[in-house]
Amino acid sequence: MKPTVEEIGTLLALKRHERPEEGFLDDFLRDFHQRRRAEEALKTGPAGWWHRLSSWASGLGASKWAYGAGLAYAGVAALFLLSPNSVQVQPTPIAPAMYKVEPAEPLKVEQLDALDWRPSSQGTTGEQEF
Repeated sequence: MKPTVEEIGTLLALKRHERPEEGFLDDFLRDFHQRRRAEEALKTGPAGWWHRLSSWASGLGASKWAYGAGLAYAGVAALFLLSPNSVQVQPTPIAPAMYKVEPAEPLKVEQLDALDWRPSSQGTTGEQEF
């Protein structure tokens, strides 16, 4: 049922004389700031993290069950892979190596003084002359 124009006029005429009590605006401002601080506290820390996670999960719909199952599977797999192995491994005794070290034959290196650096010695088969 819609109100008529006369009913709206009478209601406005009655409300014109109403005034909030003394200190209402100060209390309103203090309450407003307290609510804002509480909202900011929800955005930070573990409570904020949990709030964001729950709001994200509530928006997923039916797929949240698939995400939950995948997360549970990943958690079980991580526990399985990271759990300590109960098999005791017995170390094998160390046996000394049986080999004989012999010095290698010295390499035959031509001395630079013995090399022939004359131009007539250059340019033979397989060599390139610069």
